[in-house]
Amino acid sequence: MSQNPRTASYVPPGVTPLVNRTFPTPRDGRSVASVITVVVGAGPGMGMALARRFGREGATVALVARRPDALASYVEELGARGVDARAFPADVGDEASLRAAFAAIRAELGDPDVLLYNASLNPAGAPAEVSVAEVESALRVGAVGALVAAQEVLPAMRTRGSGTVLVTGGGLALVPWPGATALGMAKAAVRNLVQVLARDLEGTGVRAATVTIRGIVGAPGFDPDDIAERFWTLHALPPGQDDVEVLVEQPAD
Repeated sequence: MSQNPRTASYVPPGVTPLVNRTFPTPRDGRSVASVITVVVGAGPGMGMALARRFGREGATVALVARRPDALASYVEELGARGVDARAFPADVGDEASLRAAFAAIRAELGDPDVLLYNASLNPAGAPAEVSVAEVESALRVGAVGALVAAQEVLPAMRTRGSGTVLVTGGGLALVPWPGATALGMAKAAVRNLVQVLARDLEGTGVRAATVTIRGIVGAPGFDPDDIAERFWTLHALPPGQDDVEVLVEQPAD
């Protein structure tokens, strides 16, 4: 496991600085432009930062979220930046809806090369206040959906011998807070899932990792574009240098 990066310019040992990095050439002979990145939980903050970062490398970006109108605006914004983005509306907390979105992605674009799972729900409430239904919803969106998405992309990645699954983690998985009980439970569950995936995928050429954010995205020190760079760093690591988790923390004074 890597040391905790504490600055926005962090680059793991042995990795070329990211300014000139591009997508690794796919092992199956396709062009770099055919690389498919799926962002589940596409929103105006972290989701769009991920879409911009991976899209500017030439990948086609599939955006998955509930609202078709919001997805249409994201596709337009990314298109203005030269990113080939496509919208796939789905309820991430509904297994059938999410699986249908991945079926549509495969039918339109092909098998994904990169999965970026960014979906979460944060119903407020301490343990004595939050309802079971709210906790179940948070777990379905934040953890079960990640499992469903991984199940949808991993068979082709294993066959191909390459692929990346990255998940937006949260500091609540490490240091819980009573007022965010449901989100903390979901972040702990998805962190466990990613670590299990990483072990299960050893030796396959497919990597799984989490970028665990110990703060609020958009707050000082937690710029979404800087955090998206951490995701790219993990994806661009050479084979055999897989990190299971990278922590994003407030820079030391």
